[in-house]
Amino acid sequence: MQTFKVISPIDNRCYAERPYATDDDIVQTLNAATTAQKVWQNASIEMRGAICLQAVDALLAREERSAEELSWQMGRPLRYTPGEIKGFAERARYMINIAAAKLADTRIEQSAATTRLIRRTPHGTVLSIVPWNYPYLTAVNTIIPALMAGNSVIMKPASQTPLSAERLYDAFATAGLPSGLFQYLFIDHATTAKLIQHDAINYVAFTGSTKGGHEIEAAAVGRFIDVGLELGGKDPAYVRSDADIGRAIEGLVDGAFFNSGQSCCGIERIYVHKDQYRSFCDGFIALTKEYRLGDPLQPETTLGPMVNAAAATRVRGQINAAIKQGATATIDEKAFEASCVDSPYLAPQVLLNVDHSMAVMRDESFGPVVGIMQVDSDEQAVALMNDSPYGLSASIWTTDSDIALTLGTQLQTGTCFMNRCDYLDPALPWSGVKNSGKGCSLSALAYERLTHPKSFHLQR
Repeated sequence: MQTFKVISPIDNRCYAERPYATDDDIVQTLNAATTAQKVWQNASIEMRGAICLQAVDALLAREERSAEELSWQMGRPLRYTPGEIKGFAERARYMINIAAAKLADTRIEQSAATTRLIRRTPHGTVLSIVPWNYPYLTAVNTIIPALMAGNSVIMKPASQTPLSAERLYDAFATAGLPSGLFQYLFIDHATTAKLIQHDAINYVAFTGSTKGGHEIEAAAVGRFIDVGLELGGKDPAYVRSDADIGRAIEGLVDGAFFNSGQSCCGIERIYVHKDQYRSFCDGFIALTKEYRLGDPLQPETTLGPMVNAAAATRVRGQINAAIKQGATATIDEKAFEASCVDSPYLAPQVLLNVDHSMAVMRDESFGPVVGIMQVDSDEQAVALMNDSPYGLSASIWTTDSDIALTLGTQLQTGTCFMNRCDYLDPALPWSGVKNSGKGCSLSALAYERLTHPKSFHLQR
């Protein structure tokens, strides 16, 4: 039996080992999902919601254990990992509460002679491919609304965080979700591609890299099924001349370095109006120096290791390349004692004197580094923010909401924030443009993605 190991970035030891699913396991999983879904699609919205809410409560009851497991698996400080479980609950409850209204029939005509209506019907079995950096928060975006819409779900977790799938399975089992409606498979990339080609898979939701998104689309060629892709980002922020500078510094430092920068919607490049540039940079650098890099299980740690040494080496290489091109590193890595070459522990870095010829301002970093550029005008800031192959989210810091709306309309991005960043509001659709993906999750619009419209024209 083939297995895979979870190597913890904390101390490089094997934290868990799990067997890969066999061909027979996969067939049994698909058959169970198909059979269970045929019954589940006839269950009332109220019944589905009651079970899903119980599953949320069951997961919260295991919050402490799940949070510690998550820290061990991917390195986020233990002081923060419980927040992901709470975030799962927040999003899940919102999507459950709006389901009845969003899945209700749309009646076009109701007369003595004719009834015309549109009914949202489930796809069937949804394959949810979940990344390691936020395994609960990304999973909930699809799993809960898919179940509420009458689908069955098969979760393919990242090999770095497989225990998240087990915890979700336990929660649904505790809640009494009928067998076969939520399952998981531990499979590699090649097997995942083969699975997507199976007739029993009716929709694919993928969260991950742009490269991974291309692979998912290639795997689905010829199937005529819908594919939702939540991909990478190079998210920018603009600090206007009228911004509350203290609030901007606090928000953007957190947006750049939370989760060691390993977030698709983390802030990776900042443009600051010349009137605020010096004071913003001074404050940003000073606050960055307050981070404590180290063992994520210790309460004083605010910055944990990256997911593995290779990821840290890649980011360090991007930083060094920018410095060779003329960028100025403002953080002395030696001041962070835990930072070490050839390990997952990497100090945060703030780069000045950067430009768009540098990879650090062009390519996704997915690590604790950010570049800051001075701009002269709103127009220059918008042009630079749009000068990217990505378009996930963007952040504008200003005291003028009309200006924020005007500038946000010009930005090529799925989400535009004013005076905040790196956040998903469950009431708003989460989507990207360009290389950041297609489709959307969360909000009422998610139910349109996870169902298809069926028309009824009834004449008496």
